[in-house]
Amino acid sequence: MNRIKTLQELNLLDRFLFSEVMADNEILEDVLEIILDRPVPLKDKAQAEKELRRTPQNKSVYFDVYGEDIRDVAYDMEVQQKNTKDLPKRTRYYNGMIDLNMLHPGEDYSQLKDAYVIMVMPFDLFGEGKYKYTFHMSCDEIPGLKLHDGATRIFLNTHGTDAEGVSEELIQLLRYFEQTTEENAAGSHSQKIENLQKRVEEIKKNEEVGIRYMNAFEEKMWERREGREEGERIGEKRGKKIGERIGEKRGEERGRKEGLARGEKTKQREIARRMVEMKMALDIIAKATGLTEQELNALKKRN
Repeated sequence: MNRIKTLQELNLLDRFLFSEVMADNEILEDVLEIILDRPVPLKDKAQAEKELRRTPQNKSVYFDVYGEDIRDVAYDMEVQQKNTKDLPKRTRYYNGMIDLNMLHPGEDYSQLKDAYVIMVMPFDLFGEGKYKYTFHMSCDEIPGLKLHDGATRIFLNTHGTDAEGVSEELIQLLRYFEQTTEENAAGSHSQKIENLQKRVEEIKKNEEVGIRYMNAFEEKMWERREGREEGERIGEKRGKKIGERIGEKRGEERGRKEGLARGEKTKQREIARRMVEMKMALDIIAKATGLTEQELNALKKRN
């Protein structure tokens, strides 16, 4: 298993810290104002890890942070560490999912809200040196003729070199996203970025957030492992004879239930072990994992 970053080591390009920090309305409003160069007063609480799915058969979408302002404009803000080569189409899909969930039956298309999908990345997706790339639909045949469909996609590059058309505060914000330190916040000379740093410090000191972080990491590792094991089981099953399938299915179901129970216990022990290594209080670990005091003391001795 790869070494896990501690909560203290995360920066704002790490999805977990980003979502925790930006779920605060005042912070998200400040960040959007720096990016868009206008006030963005939100009407409801921002939502972290918001899921949208049109039908059970459709691919679901988890927005890192989603909010709507008092003018009913929708904002999805994402951080992306790696260039997966599909980001333009991914943002198109995200924009489409926002649209699909806006209208109720019988409502007119003119009631569609404006929507922004904003992605922050530590690389230059387009190779032009810009800190900010903003896209709208426009006409190929008539330069300058825009569709005005209300959809905006923005790609922010923390490694930009061309400062034309962007504020110094945005440049400082992008630098702070990649190097989330008190020194960078103070050096930005921006009250909004300094407020952001205070929120980051609060999150990193919060013990409950630390537990959520450990659980989120372990869940991800177990999902990967279970997916691999499931693939192996499917491959083995296809190699069996038809006459053996009924008996195997019954045995597999019993084994699956027993294996899930054992796996869950093993997962909680692993979470507890890491929390012991982080020197968290045993009563907090017990509450988070369900392990007994005897089991935790045994883990503590082994560590």
